[in-house]
Amino acid sequence: MNFADQRLLRWGAALSALLLLAAACGGDDDSDAPASTAAPATEGLTGSIEVSGSSTVEPITALVAERFNSAHPGVGISVEGPGTGDGFQRFCAGEIDISDASRAIKVSEVEACAEAGVEWVELKIAFDGVSVLTSPDNDAVSCLDTGDLYALVGAESEGFRSWSDADGLASELAAAGLGGSGAPYPDAPLVITAPGEESGTFDAFVELALEDITEERGQDEPTRVDYQASANDNVIVDNVSSNPTSFGWVGFAFYVENSSVLKAIEIDGGGGCVAPSIVSIADGSYPLSRPLFIYVSLSRLAENPALGPFVDFYLGDGFFSVAEAGYVTLPDDEISATRAAWAGVG
Repeated sequence: MNFADQRLLRWGAALSALLLLAAACGGDDDSDAPASTAAPATEGLTGSIEVSGSSTVEPITALVAERFNSAHPGVGISVEGPGTGDGFQRFCAGEIDISDASRAIKVSEVEACAEAGVEWVELKIAFDGVSVLTSPDNDAVSCLDTGDLYALVGAESEGFRSWSDADGLASELAAAGLGGSGAPYPDAPLVITAPGEESGTFDAFVELALEDITEERGQDEPTRVDYQASANDNVIVDNVSSNPTSFGWVGFAFYVENSSVLKAIEIDGGGGCVAPSIVSIADGSYPLSRPLFIYVSLSRLAENPALGPFVDFYLGDGFFSVAEAGYVTLPDDEISATRAAWAGVG
């Protein structure tokens, strides 16, 4: 019996107990009625589940929902991906059952949930690599280090209109031992389309690529603000692919899905240039690797009989959806840790 089956039996037993209690309290009980031969309660599951948050995690959860619905068509599941920050805002307001997240919950969001009385459990479900992109026509750029990324999109790069405008800043960073090895850059327009601040992919890029240098340089802003920000990954893909000297970043799956029209820039984290791939993300050699999560509302769990079985399925057969969606499956020990965290809930 697999993990999901075991948990489904538990939810089914709980629901059956409620049904028996209701029957015992009924006024028109027929003592001659035969014992029930109905299927287990979970087989006739009905209700609705609402999921919001990361556009990166959205494809995984959408696939899990599709597979769950094939067995439980009576459960309506809504999955949307406006961004990790937007998802946590709704989650901590008690409006949704699950928040998809491409970063861990922030202290301010923990406090917001606590103030609203929303209890939750964090479940790691996959790995992703923030993929830094340009057009396949950009032959001048193939590998950048974090100093280069800061020189191009950090707070001090505001106003740079061409790649070569960042040469001076990159030289300063190199002199301070902070990177910038990719300079001099091409004398070509720097056209940036990337996630905005509502996105967990934005937060991950800032944390993994820019944060240390930003602090070292005494800057307050996480990035330059004069680029085209979009919460829609498809807009980023379209803009980057259509401009020969473009620059942007998305989650790994969106790069893989559009790799015929995009070029992933290799990242040098100090050990040489590494391209994003399933192998490099899984073993951590790609410097911009990150975990992905779902957060389940325990406050809504008790009120929504469909939610527990759905999460059980997610952490059972649903794990197959991770690779299908283009992301990197957790190693066995981390899958076990995620399941243990959920098993400890009920």
